[in-house]
Amino acid sequence: MPLPSSEYAIAFAAALWIALAVDRWLGEPPAALHPVVWMGRYLGVGSRIAPRAHQAKAVDLPMFFCGALVWCVGAMCVWGIAMVLQTLAMLHLPGWAVPLVIGLLLKPLFAWRMLRDEVLAVEAALGVSLDAGRQQLARLVSRDVNRLSEREVRESAIESLAENLNDSLVAPVFWFVLLGLPGAALYRFANTADAMWGYRGERNSRDWTWFGKWAARADDVLSWIPARITVALLALAAWRWPSGLSEEARRTPSPNSGWPMATVALLLGVRLAKPGVYALNAEGRAPSADDMQRTAQLGGRAALALGLVATMAVVAVAGWRMA
Repeated sequence: MPLPSSEYAIAFAAALWIALAVDRWLGEPPAALHPVVWMGRYLGVGSRIAPRAHQAKAVDLPMFFCGALVWCVGAMCVWGIAMVLQTLAMLHLPGWAVPLVIGLLLKPLFAWRMLRDEVLAVEAALGVSLDAGRQQLARLVSRDVNRLSEREVRESAIESLAENLNDSLVAPVFWFVLLGLPGAALYRFANTADAMWGYRGERNSRDWTWFGKWAARADDVLSWIPARITVALLALAAWRWPSGLSEEARRTPSPNSGWPMATVALLLGVRLAKPGVYALNAEGRAPSADDMQRTAQLGGRAALALGLVATMAVVAVAGWRMA
C-alpha cells in the first residue's frame, strides 16, 4: 500500500533534509553512479543528429522535430525510471527506510556544494594568477574566458552561482515537492539538455539553432517559477528586497536567469555584465574578493531557507491531497 498522506509528508520532508545533508557533507557521487552523467551521455549520443555548422539552414523544421523527439524519449525514460524507483521504495521498504532511500536518490539531482566550491575556487585561482582564474572559470561557464579581465572573471563567477542556484538547487527541489522524485529527475534532464543543446548558432562545429530549440524552451518553461522563487529566497537570506529588480532582470536575453543574477547584483551593490550582451546594476562597483565570499554566504542562507520553505510546502501538498 502507498504511504498515507501524513506519512508521505514526513517521509518526503525527511528525504529532502537527508539529501541536503548528503550534499553538504559528502558532495557528489562517483561519475559511474551519477544519473546526470548518464543523462549527459544519452544527450551526447542524440546530439550527433544536429547538423554540421556548414549545413545549417535558416529554417529547419525537420531538425527541430528531431531534437524534440530525442528530448521527449529521454524525458519519458528519466520520468519512468524515477517513478519506478520511488514506487518500489514506498511500497516495499519499511517506513524508516523510505526517506533514506528517496533522499539518496534525490541528492544527485541537485548540486549546491559543488557549485559553491567551484565558484570559490575561481577566487582562489585568481590569487595565483589571472590565467589560473580564467581556467577555473572555464569549468563553470560556456563563454570564451581567454580575454576576460580579473573584474570580468569575478563577475562571471558570481553570475554563475546566482543563475545555478536556481538551476542546480531551487528548481529540482521545487519539482520534487510538486511531483516527487520523477519531477526532480525530469527537471534535471531538461536543464542538462539545455546546457548541452540550448544554443543559437554554432558550437563545437555543429549548429544548434533548430535542433536545440525545444530543449531551450522546455527549460525556460520548467525554470520560470523556480527562478522567481530563487529571488524570494535570496531576498529572505539578505533580509531585504532588492529595489529596481524587475527592470534589471529583464536586461538579459533569458526569461529566467536575469532574475537571480540581478537580485545578487543589487543585494551586493556590484555590477554584473556579459560583454556585448547585458549589464546588470550598471552603476554598481566592481566585485571584489570579499564579494565572492558574500555571494557564497548568501547562497548558503538561501539554501537553508529553501529547505525550510520546501518542508512546509511538502506538508501543504500532502494536506491538499487529503482534501
